[in-house]
Amino acid sequence: MPASAMDSLIFRDIFSTAPMRRIFSDEARVQYYLDIEAALARVQAGLGIIPTEAAAEIVRHCQAEQFDYAMLKAQTERIGYPVLPVVQQLVGLCRDGLGEWCHWGATTQDITDTATVMQIRDALVLVEADLEAIAAALAELARRYRDTPMAGRSNLQQAVPITFGYKAAVLLAGFQRHLARLRELRPRVLVGEFGGAAGNLSSHGADGLVVQAKLMDELGLGQPEIAWHTMRDRIAEVGCFLGLVTGTLGKISMDVKLMMQTEVAEVYEPFAHGRGSSSTMPQKRNPISSCYIHASVSVVRQHAAALMDAMIADHERSTGPWEIEWIVLPEAFCLMAGALKQTRFILEGLEVDVAKMRANIDLTNGLVMAEAVMMGLGRYIGRETAHDLVYDICREAIRQHRSLLDLLAEHPEINRHLDRAALAKLCDPANYLGHAGVMVDRVLANLAA
Repeated sequence: MPASAMDSLIFRDIFSTAPMRRIFSDEARVQYYLDIEAALARVQAGLGIIPTEAAAEIVRHCQAEQFDYAMLKAQTERIGYPVLPVVQQLVGLCRDGLGEWCHWGATTQDITDTATVMQIRDALVLVEADLEAIAAALAELARRYRDTPMAGRSNLQQAVPITFGYKAAVLLAGFQRHLARLRELRPRVLVGEFGGAAGNLSSHGADGLVVQAKLMDELGLGQPEIAWHTMRDRIAEVGCFLGLVTGTLGKISMDVKLMMQTEVAEVYEPFAHGRGSSSTMPQKRNPISSCYIHASVSVVRQHAAALMDAMIADHERSTGPWEIEWIVLPEAFCLMAGALKQTRFILEGLEVDVAKMRANIDLTNGLVMAEAVMMGLGRYIGRETAHDLVYDICREAIRQHRSLLDLLAEHPEINRHLDRAALAKLCDPANYLGHAGVMVDRVLANLAA
């Protein structure tokens, strides 16, 4: 009976995805173990360490579907680790005692850690595809709305005008950095483990490093320069990467939720009949995907912290924090996959209300242009003096419910320096977008780099 959101028949495809769950399933994990055992047997047979006949028999049985999972469960509960039960069944499946040559010179953690790295490798392929799709969706929004004015916001208040393309490009730049981080971390993280009992390959004698190198070559992983049984920074780095990415996904979900508020109504999640509806309020259109993202990424960030806790391991083979990774790494990847899926859904079908963006700029009767007026007027009376004067006029505009332009044009200290036409130019949002368009272009140019 599934008890978690990721295994729930109802929730699993909301908070996760089938391809990511498959990578971290029991069946896949056992197959990763067996892929390593098969590769090890082939390498050792090629070096004359084990008989060729034994290697062939071992490889023939390295298929997860040949294994009894009820027995694996019972043996793992008894022994405490899942690798030895797999090895025991593999030995039993092989004829004429040839299975006794499997797992030669390896230790449980060698197989477990290398399998974890293989899971990470395959999971990161899925993550990368989603990151690229999200970046493409943001690039399309940045291009389409490069010059579309909207209110930039600070402390939830209107600040100065920006463009919606600029807002999208800020996010796009973040995803470009995430993709760069992913490229950079792969050589550090995708490194296998094969060191034996204390990591120094003593069980293989003079052949140890050669076996290790050929095994990693077979598996398509990097060769470690030294054992990392209790040096868990590779796994923790992956957790931190997931935390960083999901932090950005959470930022998107937060902005979409705020922009979907009735009083703002500048963007909406894609429409589907009944989606986001309320059981009691027929008018509601709730930000469903954004809520799922927010929940998922909060948990992933906690898991990133847990993976750093797992780094505090004792001596050469540790007494326990290793198991933290077994619990949280699969869940972190699965939750991230769900958050990535929901983010793609939002961005690829985002409904943008350009007219409402403009109406919201005009909502304050020009107050959003106060900085532009201050800077323009400051050339004549000084920036600080201009700030205080414009501040007082803004308060009066609010009190009288009048436009900022009208009050500015009426003020004798201002109209001595700037006539109404000049003030109107200062109060036009299109004239105070700074280098937003150029910055959008710079971010978009990075896509081709």
